[in-house]
Amino acid sequence: GLPPPTAMAPALAAAPPPPPRPLLSSSPLLTTHRIPRRRRRFSPTTHLDAAATARATRAADPRTCRYPAYDRLLPCPSKDDPPRIEHLVAREDEVAGDFISRSLNLPPLYVADLIRFGAVYYALVAPQPPPYAAPEHVRIFREVTEPSLLRQRASIKGKTVREAQKTFRVTDPSQHLEAGTYLRVHVHPKRFPRCYEIDWKSRVVATTDDFVVLNKPAATSVGGATDNIEESCVVFTSRALGLESPLMTTHQIDNCSEGCVVLSKTKEFCSVFHGLIREKQVKKVYLALTTEPVSPGIITHYMRPLNRAPRLVSEDHIERWHLCQMEILDCKKVPWPKPLITKVHKVDNCGWPKQEAAYECKINLMTGKTHQIRAQLAAIGAPIVGDSAYMTGVIAAMANPSINPYGRASLNYNNEEEKAAAVEAWVACHGKEPKSVIGLQASEISWDYEGEHHYYKAGVPWWRQDAVESDLV
Repeated sequence: GLPPPTAMAPALAAAPPPPPRPLLSSSPLLTTHRIPRRRRRFSPTTHLDAAATARATRAADPRTCRYPAYDRLLPCPSKDDPPRIEHLVAREDEVAGDFISRSLNLPPLYVADLIRFGAVYYALVAPQPPPYAAPEHVRIFREVTEPSLLRQRASIKGKTVREAQKTFRVTDPSQHLEAGTYLRVHVHPKRFPRCYEIDWKSRVVATTDDFVVLNKPAATSVGGATDNIEESCVVFTSRALGLESPLMTTHQIDNCSEGCVVLSKTKEFCSVFHGLIREKQVKKVYLALTTEPVSPGIITHYMRPLNRAPRLVSEDHIERWHLCQMEILDCKKVPWPKPLITKVHKVDNCGWPKQEAAYECKINLMTGKTHQIRAQLAAIGAPIVGDSAYMTGVIAAMANPSINPYGRASLNYNNEEEKAAAVEAWVACHGKEPKSVIGLQASEISWDYEGEHHYYKAGVPWWRQDAVESDLV
């Protein structure tokens, strides 16, 4: 039989991926999509020790955690395994867990954990393969979506093809799969080791019958990732407060940012808060630690409407690009973070040439686009300290101002192909999304509702803390 879950978990977490399976017409495997990334060693058992301590605490006082705990797939690696996404199609009626385990040669317990993490998706009909798909992938797709076969399937009657291709999470290893059902399995989900290092109860700013205000730590996700909804602020805060069901997200801030987020206890308040955001009744004030001074006043850009990083912005209006505005309320010179603090928080300075002083900007966020503050500050040559995604672009533009096709020193392009090539070259100048912390804090959040004013403020930002104050030491 299988060893106990806790004994098996470390071995599962460190298990190497199985070799690629051949694409045969009888195989359930549509395609294997791998993105190269360096393999890293796993961290020591710090997170496993933390999980054991948490289990002991719960055993001593069961009231401290009514939301179900999770203690497998530990220790959580400090670095992610190379992304591995598998695409399967069931050729006959199957049980989800058994089918995935058999098809991908994965232990059943590991598959159950992937499902628990929200890393497995299904659709009644396989989606259209991407343009770069292998010919065999395309052939199998056409085979399993042949109209005469689809007409025989009762589960998709009355649905359009697009409706039948919509993906949903598999929530139970025993879920029944009808022949022809498509699966997408994220074999190596993105992990969030910082979740196991935080005293979550101490990060709660306020709690009411309707919501919780959390001073979100950096290097954590508010609501989870596409392939990991377990290691998130909503889940860990729910456990810390002993709630019977998880909190719900009402808005987001970047994983690498810290500060105030509002988590809802009820669907009704979720709806209310979303309405307040739409009506621009929620005021958000940020603190940003920049490499250069920024003059007070309103900064306006237009952001490319493409949902991928880096977010590109232009000072000039471009049709269909999104308006981005923020107001610099104050900017003061402060010391560059001390080496001990940057080491503790794993801040990436990206080789920035001047590290004598930094600048703390107080910002009123007027529009709320993804990466807006980060992209706008980088566009004016004052990137946020530690922001490896945008700081490298600024360094490249300092060396060659014309490399930014949307900057003031941009070149004149003879045709759209030249402009598109310049855009891709500019994108390539940017770095990867930060894995730890950047100099950005959602410092204050406030709103009025039913005659009551709500105002909440986060704690001292990491760059102003002494090393002894840091919750990472």
